Amino acid sequence: MPQTPEFNRRFVLAERPNGAPDENTLRLEKTKVPQPDEAQMLLRTEYLSLDPYMRGRMNDAKSYATPVGIGEVMTGQVVAEVVESNLDGFAPGDHVLAGSGWQDYALSDGTDVTSLGTAPENPSWALGILGMPGYTAYAGLLKIGAPKPGETVVVAAASGPVGATVGQIARLKGCRVVGIAGGPEKCAHVTETLGFHACIDHQADDFAAQLAEACPDGIDVYFENVGGKVLYAVLPLLNPFSRMPVCGMVSWYNLAGLPDGPDHGPAIMSTILRMKVKVEGFIIFDSFPRSVYEEFHKDMTEWIADGRVHYKEHIVEGLEAAPAAFNDLLAGRNFGKMVVRVA
Repeated sequence: MPQTPEFNRRFVLAERPNGAPDENTLRLEKTKVPQPDEAQMLLRTEYLSLDPYMRGRMNDAKSYATPVGIGEVMTGQVVAEVVESNLDGFAPGDHVLAGSGWQDYALSDGTDVTSLGTAPENPSWALGILGMPGYTAYAGLLKIGAPKPGETVVVAAASGPVGATVGQIARLKGCRVVGIAGGPEKCAHVTETLGFHACIDHQADDFAAQLAEACPDGIDVYFENVGGKVLYAVLPLLNPFSRMPVCGMVSWYNLAGLPDGPDHGPAIMSTILRMKVKVEGFIIFDSFPRSVYEEFHKDMTEWIADGRVHYKEHIVEGLEAAPAAFNDLLAGRNFGKMVVRVA
């Protein structure tokens, strides 16, 4: 059913998944639209962002954020319209960036809500290139990866919202940029549209050999998004004093336990030691001061305006499609930033 002014559709966590989320993981409920009190406003979701981190929030495990509780609305960033407001600074018709989650309507007291104005151009971009994924790419690469002109930067998940942005920024900084993506269509986009110097299809039987050939001088910065066989192919190519910003490990998110196969721990730790590799994990809104976000927003706005950075969205229609789209995201079947058009 489409979004209506009478009812609030919402996906709640019904049970914690063991492996990939399935039809029992999330439950679609329909409730009355809540009414704001004197210190609240009512938000109507227009766009919902789907991001890999959501898989970790389904687990009851120690992490950087509290897990979603059983029966609670699934977490997520949204672009929403203010329907009613009893808060100064927010009026009906305003658009905002909020953390309302997988639902049509939500109440907010204004905490962690960012105003986007009354008629933002490309409002969904606040969930991608001008939002968390773009900022993740910018800060992770420049503040941890610290690329220098002439160095080789390798980017996993290079056609996704973070990887695509990392590679384009590295190119602007004078680096040789090698992307890794799944399939010829994605690789063609990475080189022909985004301007990477090379892109290797991780589905190829000789993937590791192709990656080595594309990096004749080794790898100075590896931006880690996926883990798995991609990480294992990168390890032998890391140069002394290389840097590895660790943003995600999407190939392992659905594992119910340790991965099958040989133990790669000794090879990973030995490479870090021998090559003196700087490995640093980061959570974007916890790891950098506000001034870095201000730098990002200024630079990225200019780069988009003058055509130096390109952006691709994968739009999915309807809130009911969100669970299947999320599994597509985890399996790498998206092409660009995955966004659900809710309204």
